[in-house]
Amino acid sequence: MMLTFVLLAGTLAAGAAVLVLLPLVRRREDNRPVAMIAAVSVLFVLLLGGAGLYAAFSNYAWVDAPSVAQTPAAMTAKLAKRLADQPDDLAGWLQLGRSYQVLEQWPLAVRAYQRADRLANGENVDAILGVAESLFAEDQESLRGAAGHLFERALELDPHSQKALFYSAFAALGRGELPVAKERLQRMLAMNPPPEIRDILEKSIANIDRQATAENAPQSTAAAASDGAKIAVHVTLSPALQKQIAHDALLFVAARDPKSPGPPFAVKRLPARFPVDVELTAADAMMESRRIASGQQLEVVARVALGGTPTATRGDPFGQVSYHVGQDGRLNIVIDRLAP
Repeated sequence: MMLTFVLLAGTLAAGAAVLVLLPLVRRREDNRPVAMIAAVSVLFVLLLGGAGLYAAFSNYAWVDAPSVAQTPAAMTAKLAKRLADQPDDLAGWLQLGRSYQVLEQWPLAVRAYQRADRLANGENVDAILGVAESLFAEDQESLRGAAGHLFERALELDPHSQKALFYSAFAALGRGELPVAKERLQRMLAMNPPPEIRDILEKSIANIDRQATAENAPQSTAAAASDGAKIAVHVTLSPALQKQIAHDALLFVAARDPKSPGPPFAVKRLPARFPVDVELTAADAMMESRRIASGQQLEVVARVALGGTPTATRGDPFGQVSYHVGQDGRLNIVIDRLAP
């Protein structure tokens, strides 16, 4: 398309040059010299000047735009096609797993890492961690099951793996093994992590110490039972988003603390039927060390999982509200936004 335009523009410019130059090069009746210098000057002005002005003032992208073949999705598809012909390329399967993780295609990432794990005869830590991380990203509850066991397996192979230490520590918390969790977090601290990671580790260790102290207190169990802390919300869906919700879609309602990274303090999975009243209590916690209690200021998010996964994906409808446990009653959440 651009070549055709250049040819047409050049032809028109040449035609204009001929019309302007003819009077300058035509033999004069009074036998005076032909204005050749003027003719050459006009030719350069018309052709080179016109081209220069167009390049300066046009908004055409003279540099080729990135090819579709260079997008992450296209490059991942190309890699997958190559591995179909080279199924024993361990490094290639690991790269494919990482690529699927970037694209948030968790089931495909699991399959790629599992293939790498088989090729390595179960001895490649990156492959094991890749499977575990992808399972956890798809379903956070897997930390109590398959993902948690895989993190333990990775830690056995590489006791210094920070990923294995971190995730296996939280898996131990979920099992109520406080000393094990604390020991692994302390090992991570000894590795001199970045300040933001150090802050998370120190807060997690402090939480473990507080929980251990509470468990050793004589009346801790009775106090926890009498707390009765709960979150009550009434969830509705904006009419503008109703057509996007399939009949078999799932609704996740989770309570998080924006200032305390980690798994939710409570979460429930329900059919996406609206309106619906939802209550979250300590019984809905994912980990023993992270339960809702009176006095907490939490963020309650209600999200329709279009892809069926507990982790948010782009385009998931959601709504949220700030909730003060022990003071607020039933609050309304309107699902009226889409996850970026």
